[in-house]
Amino acid sequence: MFTVDTPTHTWRKLYTAALREKEKQLIPWRIHRAEEALIARGRALFPATGEDDEEVQAIEDALFALRALRSCVRFRTAA
Repeated sequence: MFTVDTPTHTWRKLYTAALREKEKQLIPWRIHRAEEALIARGRALFPATGEDDEEVQAIEDALFALRALRSCVRFRTAA
């Protein structure tokens, strides 16, 4: 079955890939790619404030989780 990637699907796919990455050396790259997609989607939604409040909240939550993941990766690398 062929599916079209929507902007929402794209950031969610990259976000999930970052959270599930098992190779330590790839985690920072995955986080960076997901953050880029999240920020681009957030900018696209900004002019339409109020229309996609649930997605805006999901983007904020995802960015927070990625920052926490990055912090954990840095902590483990430094230890």
